[in-house]
Amino acid sequence: MPITQLPPAEHLGSLSNAERAAILDLLFEPSDAMHTLTDMLSGGSSSYGAMIGGIRSKLTRWADNASTGDSRLLDDILASHPRLGEKKVDSQQSRAEQAQLQEDTGADEEVLSKLNSLYEETFSGLRYVVFVNGRSRSVIVKDMEGRIKRRDIQLEKYEAINVRGVSLNYTMDADPQ
Repeated sequence: MPITQLPPAEHLGSLSNAERAAILDLLFEPSDAMHTLTDMLSGGSSSYGAMIGGIRSKLTRWADNASTGDSRLLDDILASHPRLGEKKVDSQQSRAEQAQLQEDTGADEEVLSKLNSLYEETFSGLRYVVFVNGRSRSVIVKDMEGRIKRRDIQLEKYEAINVRGVSLNYTMDADPQ
C-alpha cells in the first residue's frame, strides 16, 4: 500500500508492519534492511523528529559495533542511497534534492559519475551521502573529493547516518506532514 502522506506520528503504533515499512520508504531510501526497524515504530512516537532521532541512534550504535550482524544491515541501509546525479531515484526526498543538481551546471555529469565510482571503490559497500539542498555541484564535488582523500570508512558511515537525520529533520520542519 503506497503511502503518499505521513499520518500523525502518534498513530504509527496502530499501523501494520507493511504500512510502517512504507513510511520508512517515504522518509528514507527504500530498503529491505531499513524495514527491520519497523518495530521501532510499533509504539507510535511523539513526533517524527523523535522517531528519526531514535533511528539515527540505533544506526549509530550499529556503526559503533562493527563486529555484530547489525553492521551488515547498516551497510545495506547506507548503500540504498542513490548515487549523486543518478537519473533513477526512488525516494521522494532524494528526487527533490537531486532535481536541484540536474539544474546546476557547475560540474558535469561525467565528473560526478567518476567520483561516485572512485568513492565506492574507496569505501566498499557505501554510497556518497550529503545534504544537497542549497549546495552547488562544485561545492559538493569538493566535499566528495575531500572525503575520498580522507579515506576513513567509519567516519563516512557516521556522516551518512547524520546526513539522513539532518535532511529528514529539515524536510519535516519545512513540511510537517
